[in-house]
Parts: sequence; structure tokens; C-alpha cells
Amino acid sequence: MDIKLSKTGDKLDPDLFNTVAQGVARRIAGDDPKKTDNKPTQLRRFYDEIVLWDNKVLMHPEKFDEYLPFIRMLNAKAAYAKGRKLVDENFVGLLNSCLQQVINPETLHTFKLFMEAFMGFYKQERPN
Repeated sequence: MDIKLSKTGDKLDPDLFNTVAQGVARRIAGDDPKKTDNKPTQLRRFYDEIVLWDNKVLMHPEKFDEYLPFIRMLNAKAAYAKGRKLVDENFVGLLNSCLQQVINPETLHTFKLFMEAFMGFYKQERPN
């Protein structure tokens, strides 16, 4: 997945929260109407946890390094959800790709904003 959470120079990719997020949402939603994994409510749980960590870091940026292992533990939670057939490998790959890029409070916040845009487009692609 070609998602870049860090800035190039001093700018984010202007399409990150638009066409990039929409393309990822389409790919993860898939074409099969009978698909039983990647339900919006399941993906929302991951998004909610990302928001939780972003809020903690916004309140205590000096604790980012202490929080980072727990933030990256989302990969393990996604693997567990995949094992239970609640999410697919595309969603696990999305989280893995983005979490590898979370290296400071700024990239965590960008990740949270990207997931916010992704969730909006995902609801459009897969309403239920």
C-alpha cells in the first residue's frame, strides 16, 4: 500500500485524506456483497483505539516512546481478528504499513486523520 504518513519537506501528500484514503477503502471493501469480514463496526473498533492513543499522546507527548509499543500492538490485535475471520489480510496490511510509519506524535496524528478519512469512505463503499 502506498500510504505516506510523513511529510515531504513540510507538506503532507495533498491527496492522502482524499483519493488515497478512498482507494484504500475501495480495495478493502472489495466487490463481493456476501463478504463477511471487514464489517464497518469491526474496523471502527480499530479506529477507536487509534483515536484513544492519539488523544493520550496529545495530552502527554513526552510519553510517546512509552506508548509506542502499545500502539504497535494493534498489529497483534489485527492478526487475532484475522484469525477469527473478522478482518482480512488487506486490512491487516493497511494497519501494518501505517503503524510502521508511526515514529513520533505527528505521524500518529496523521495516521489517525488518515483512518478517519478511510472510515468515511469505507462507510460509503460498504454501508453495512
